Parts: sequence; structure tokens; C-alpha cells
Amino acid sequence: VQLVESGGALVQPGGSLRLSCAASGFTFSNYHMAWYRQSPGEERDLVAAIDSPGENTHYADAVKGRFTISRDNAKNTVHLQMNNLKPEDTAVYYCNAYSTRLNRNYWGQGTQVTVSS
Repeated sequence: VQLVESGGALVQPGGSLRLSCAASGFTFSNYHMAWYRQSPGEERDLVAAIDSPGENTHYADAVKGRFTISRDNAKNTVHLQMNNLKPEDTAVYYCNAYSTRLNRNYWGQGTQVTVSS
């Protein structure tokens, strides 16, 4: 099983980034997908989630209206479009795949997002 994140970078406040996560080694369309983030000394927090068919999404209050999660089940990828980035969005962003039915939970290695002028 592999989840490989990409797209993290240094960006100025107000800028945009698009994170991607490429999945392999499991049946992607059977899993809900999520993005989490973690800052130094902080817990890993849920940012956004999308259900297995891509019909329902959930966002943390801090990112509502700025971030959009999407998935492509044909390409086994999930994306996080981040707009109007703020310094407080600085963190390592992790891709997560989970299935409560199968009792499986997978994590990527993370990608660094830094928002600074």
C-alpha cells in the first residue's frame, strides 16, 4: 500500500496550492479519503474528507470556503485545492485512506506546506 503526496511548497499569504495524493496497492474506490495536517508540537488534525464515491465532503471550520477536496477514482488520486492561504495553514499535510467496513487505515509520508512572506 502506498500513498504518495506531492504539491507542497513555500507560498506567500493569499496564494494557492494544489496537493495531490497518488494511491496504489489497495482498491481506492472502496476507501474514504482525507487530508490531515500537523504543525510542530501540535496534534494531527483533519482538514478535509471525501467519501468513497466522491459524493460527500467535510471540511474543518478553519478551511471552509478556501479549500476543496476532490478525487478521481479512475486515476486513484485525491487532491486538495488550497486557496487564500494563510500563515496558520503552515503544516505537514498527510493523505489518509480509511475504511470502517474493512477496518483499514493508511497514511502517506506527508508534504510540507509553508505560507510565509
